[in-house]
Amino acid sequence: METLREEAIDIISRLPDSASIDDIMYRLYVIDKVRKGKAAIKLGDSISVEDLRREIESW
Repeated sequence: METLREEAIDIISRLPDSASIDDIMYRLYVIDKVRKGKAAIKLGDSISVEDLRREIESW
């Protein structure tokens, strides 16, 4: 398993040479959010689509 640092280096190395710091930060941010989301799902810390729709409708 890659360390977080190794994964970040791999992600950055796949970006084009013209990538801005904002592009790099956004890509790392998205990867982090996806990882945290997957971990939350494994822990059962999520809600169903139906429950989410009901919650949104109550706004």
